[in-house]
Amino acid sequence: MLGLVNSVLRLSVGMVFTGVVVFLGVLALIPIIPWHERRIRLSNHLGTVLGSGIMWISGCTVTVRGQENFQEGRPVIFAGNHTSIFDAFTSIWLSPTGTVGVAKKQIIYYPFYGAAWLLAGHLTVDRGRTDKAKASMQRMGEIVRSKGLSLFMWPEGTRSRDGRLLPFKKGVVHLALQTGLPIVPMVTTGAHKAWKKATLLTLRSVPIDITFLPEIDTSDWTEDRIEEHVEALRDVFVAALPAEQKPKKSVELAAA
Repeated sequence: MLGLVNSVLRLSVGMVFTGVVVFLGVLALIPIIPWHERRIRLSNHLGTVLGSGIMWISGCTVTVRGQENFQEGRPVIFAGNHTSIFDAFTSIWLSPTGTVGVAKKQIIYYPFYGAAWLLAGHLTVDRGRTDKAKASMQRMGEIVRSKGLSLFMWPEGTRSRDGRLLPFKKGVVHLALQTGLPIVPMVTTGAHKAWKKATLLTLRSVPIDITFLPEIDTSDWTEDRIEEHVEALRDVFVAALPAEQKPKKSVELAAA
């Protein structure tokens, strides 16, 4: 019972904190609506405040490694595994200034967060429509090339229920082909134990580890090898994740 009360209290404080930061952020973003890049950069600063604050409120201990594998101001594509709603907060906290988020269009329906996402100028993809998704990728490529921005996305496209890595969508490879940017994997472990997808009020304060791996050069990637590139990128995550978060098939093969 005490654990449930503590969980509800943390969630309540977190929602209020999110609402306050988003409200103040909206006030700051409205005057600069005509300037997309300024909105992105301001939202990155707000994201640092919101993300770090939420993780502190959660009580989770977050250990971050490998930040030397990217440089502030040097555009890359950040790709992260997706196991918890907390991933939304760690990504906006740890992504450097000048990073555009890419998410499925359903993110706009998230309370507070979705409205701020759109106003800030971050991007959405309609995965249900291949033609629209490809057009979005091309438009994203043009934006980041012209503005010198980085991108962040979750290649799985949805959250894993048990923390195990899901199959990757092709979007991250299409982005790499459109931009020519290297990919920096952001591997998160332990977050799936903090706030499980199927629960609402059960929040656990657990250790979370986040590791940025060395960048993957994509300059020689080609469209006729998309499937190969997708699997090669996923293999990097499989190798870096603990057994409990590897796909079951990979665990079985390793044990054979």
